[in-house]
Amino acid sequence: MQHKIMDTFHAFIKPELTLPATHTGNLDGLRFAVKDVFAIKGHISSAGNPDWLRTHEAAEHTASTIERLLDAGAALTGATHTDELMYSINGQNAHYGTPINPLAPGRIPGGSSSGSAVAVAAGAVDFALGTDTGGSVRVPSAYCGVYGFRPTHGAVAMDGVIPLAPSFDTVGWMARDSTLLLKVGELLLAAEAAARVEGDAAAAADVKLFSRLLIAEDAWSKADSTSVLQLRPFVAELEAVIANTERLTLAPEGLDQWLEAFRTIQGLEIWQTHGEWITREQPAFGPGIAQRFRWASTLRNEDSEQKLEEQCSIRAKLRELLGIDSLLVLPTIPGTAPDRHISGEAADKQRALTMQLCCIAGLSGLPQVTLPVGEVDGAPIGLSIIAGAGQDLKLLRWIVQHAELWERRRGGNIK
Repeated sequence: MQHKIMDTFHAFIKPELTLPATHTGNLDGLRFAVKDVFAIKGHISSAGNPDWLRTHEAAEHTASTIERLLDAGAALTGATHTDELMYSINGQNAHYGTPINPLAPGRIPGGSSSGSAVAVAAGAVDFALGTDTGGSVRVPSAYCGVYGFRPTHGAVAMDGVIPLAPSFDTVGWMARDSTLLLKVGELLLAAEAAARVEGDAAAAADVKLFSRLLIAEDAWSKADSTSVLQLRPFVAELEAVIANTERLTLAPEGLDQWLEAFRTIQGLEIWQTHGEWITREQPAFGPGIAQRFRWASTLRNEDSEQKLEEQCSIRAKLRELLGIDSLLVLPTIPGTAPDRHISGEAADKQRALTMQLCCIAGLSGLPQVTLPVGEVDGAPIGLSIIAGAGQDLKLLRWIVQHAELWERRRGGNIK
């Protein structure tokens, strides 16, 4: 018997899209939703745009990530809203409407995995899949007060997922507790899991290997003072857990320069991926989205040459810095989610500030978890931890081991 969704918060574009579990496993009895960019046999994904929906055929196969979850006993319960072609982090959609942030209804839910974060926060499903290219799982998770995870780039299969910028695209997921975040990770991070000896003893040894905490002061300078006031005591507790702490400036040249490298490379890839379709079909895009695609259309390969060199340097630097034993802590977002109706220059400024924080893991391809550790003025804020390449399961296990810290901090509210 399929669970009937009460879509009070407008999380779903197709709530009736369901698939039963195919086997039993670690996710027995759980329900999940997927962002409407994942292939499901017989279903046409909208990618958040009616013209995309109109010009594409139904999928012939279901994405392997979904099949893996069904095989583990979970049931698919609906396709969720996304920003148009995933090219936004606000969650606003001019065609299908903006999902309602369950924890802060007057504020945006964040995007582009907006519906997935809202479905989890509202309790409509136990967990949800999204995609994260520039922050599209991390930002809505933080705005909606749930756990969110972006894996090491390439660690989770991307087959059957509509691409945006392939060298940054990842499949991510959200849940309301850290234990379920890990359980989903143990299934989807199959390649990493297979390379390890599984079992309680191995997991216990795993989490002890983080011996250094790095505090990125330039990233912290991007957060508003009230959010910093809420998050700093939590960081102090982390320092007590990991005694070896270092404060550093990640980007002496400026995180704004890192963002410029990210957005240029991303924009070029986006146009290479979708430019032919846009030119042919002339789709109607909402405000902001249309401008970004127009800008992407002006980029040329030579525009990215220096930026690619910068990315290579940043990637090598961060991967060496974190290795297998260090964690980097920073705010997920600059502050609480903006007003639902934010637009124009205010939206552009907020996007740029948010992306300066998000581009760190994007450029380096590193795993990042965002934790719902408190509120400011009644709205959620998030704290993020980035680990070294391929340390995804170790990071998720470490988060579970120290769950009392995140749970104790949740519910705090500064006004």
